[in-house]
Amino acid sequence: MLYKNFNKIHKTKIIIALDYSSKKKALILIKNLNPKFCRLKIGKEMFFLFGINFLKKIINLGFKIFLDLKLNDIPNTVFKAIRSFSNLSLWMISIHASGGKDMMKAAKLAIKFFKKPPLLVSITVLSSFSIKNLHEIGIFSSINQQILLLSQLSKDIGLDGVVCPGSAVKDVKKILGKNFKIITPGIRMSDSTLYDQKNVITPEQAIKLKIDYIVLGRIITFSKNPINDLKKIFLLIQKKKYC
Repeated sequence: MLYKNFNKIHKTKIIIALDYSSKKKALILIKNLNPKFCRLKIGKEMFFLFGINFLKKIINLGFKIFLDLKLNDIPNTVFKAIRSFSNLSLWMISIHASGGKDMMKAAKLAIKFFKKPPLLVSITVLSSFSIKNLHEIGIFSSINQQILLLSQLSKDIGLDGVVCPGSAVKDVKKILGKNFKIITPGIRMSDSTLYDQKNVITPEQAIKLKIDYIVLGRIITFSKNPINDLKKIFLLIQKKKYC
């Protein structure tokens, strides 16, 4: 078990993204994790492959789950989709801020049907996006300007936070305050493969920025020794007193 030497860590700032096409591989990793020290993210791939029952199984193991489906549809559809999860003990749910004000309001309303409402966060600009990608879909502001616009709208609606790349974290925190949560993917070691990510930061940079939650995806799930790599990051966090 990874965590026997981490008695001084009282709360986690790490979310592990279970981006697997194999339930077996996911469970091998999960059995070496402790729900006291990390939370798990279930995205579209695993949710569509294995469904609600797999989600329930992980929740029953004691893990707090971030259901990251990035919902983006008409308000009524998003409302019903979120309400359909109300019998699950989810920790966090994501929607797309680009769905607009009315859709985000509908999502916020649906959260009220949960016995214990999960955090509701919005996706701003994907960490795989470049300025060219924004221009291709008709958005001609800078990446950070678009992130700030959508973050402000999300806060105005009453959402709990945003998912945004590390480059915008400083500006978002400055304008929207420390209580508005920031979840940042695209975490890479300095020598890691970027894959399709264009906007990445290292764990050291994440610590300096005081990001609320960092998402570790392929840096862990594509690793030949994921537990060893995760241990290095936990040691770094402990050393820097990030938790």
